[in-house]
Amino acid sequence: MNQNSAVYGAKNGPLAGGLYLVATPIGTARDITLRALDILASADVLAAEDTRSMRKLMDIHGIAVGDRPMVSYHDHNGGKIRPRLLQYLAEGKSVAYGSEAGTPLVADPGFDLARAAREAGHLVTSAPGPSAVITALTVAGLPTDRFMFAGFLPNAKGQRKSALAALKDVPATLAFYESPKRIAAMLRDAAEVMGADRQAAVCRELTKKFEEVLRGTLLELAQICADRSLKGEIVVLIDRGHLPSVNQLQIEQEVNKALADMSVRDAADMVSTRFDLPRRQVYQIALELDKNKT
Repeated sequence: MNQNSAVYGAKNGPLAGGLYLVATPIGTARDITLRALDILASADVLAAEDTRSMRKLMDIHGIAVGDRPMVSYHDHNGGKIRPRLLQYLAEGKSVAYGSEAGTPLVADPGFDLARAAREAGHLVTSAPGPSAVITALTVAGLPTDRFMFAGFLPNAKGQRKSALAALKDVPATLAFYESPKRIAAMLRDAAEVMGADRQAAVCRELTKKFEEVLRGTLLELAQICADRSLKGEIVVLIDRGHLPSVNQLQIEQEVNKALADMSVRDAADMVSTRFDLPRRQVYQIALELDKNKT
């Protein structure tokens, strides 16, 4: 089937057969797109990480389940339920899948289902919408031009610190999901591994009544979270790693190395990204060095 041939249901007619990944609200129930509501109203089969949450969401928006199948699909029963959903797809039915909150496949179930459906030749498309990590980035006050979503860190202290060490020098804002029970320990480990003065933000209960964003250094936030008992879903954002300052000679040496097998443009892109420098500054250096070679 042509991936672009899907018809999106409700007022536009019946849904084409395929798997529809539906983003659901992370808090406020009205944070759902009209297209997502159309898909939930029109799909032949409904699948959800938590069927109780899905039923409640549909009730709020006046969408009846009717006699349509509603199937529970999550990490613990995927191997058993996936063949059943693939059979529905093989019959030409439309299957709408929603995680409990947010976008399916983003630290939520659905990856194996989407991959299997795609490999079987079925339409797989997304009805985009709420995402906790994107919401946190917009309110945290940290740079958003480059970010890395690292999901959940390991539970064990040693493994968690190793994971943080591997991310320490990534030149992008780091985003993690964390539980209230582990937040203080996670921040304490991050302060030890990444630096106590590194800026960060703890975003919890996003879009809900008690939404809160705590900002400060990793050490300050670790102390706050050790003294408080936080509740709700949490996103932790940590400012990017800043590479040591470099002088003009070092920049020229790196550009010269890059020019050995790169164009001026590509060499400037690579060096400016590596040292977190303005691209225009590095591009001018690369132009001058390239001209002197000829």
